[in-house]
Amino acid sequence: MKWRRLSGQQIELPIKDAVEKTIVRETGNGYKLKVCIGTDSQVKNGVIEIATVIVFLREKKGGFMFVSTDSLKQTMSIRERMIHEVAKSIEVAYHLCDLLDKYNIELEVHADINTDPHFKSNVALKEAMGYILGMGFVFKAKPDSFASSSCADKIV
Repeated sequence: MKWRRLSGQQIELPIKDAVEKTIVRETGNGYKLKVCIGTDSQVKNGVIEIATVIVFLREKKGGFMFVSTDSLKQTMSIRERMIHEVAKSIEVAYHLCDLLDKYNIELEVHADINTDPHFKSNVALKEAMGYILGMGFVFKAKPDSFASSSCADKIV
């Protein structure tokens, strides 16, 4: 996965190194951090556009994010797409979790899935929750999943 800042500036370091450098800088500046990882996708002209974000929250001082985008030219049901989003987020979270543990940084995995059964994405709620919790991560769904439903959503 290629990563960039929201400004478009490419992140040249491997993502794990870039995250560690960011943690060291931000904690060195006195900030208490939390990291939230989320993915969103949208189908546009038969292509699934995907955005995954790593959101760094500074306690009571705002935040910023790293962004990765991808696309797939295939057909998926809404359930498959929701689980694919969760899998992308889990992949990133799993890659970073030992680093975040090392620095005692709280981690949440956000799913762009509605808890209201009247919404289509709800068909994947139980599976997504089981997948994320089963991997040992903190799970957030709508309306609390801002990393996927707000941040990543703005990218795709």
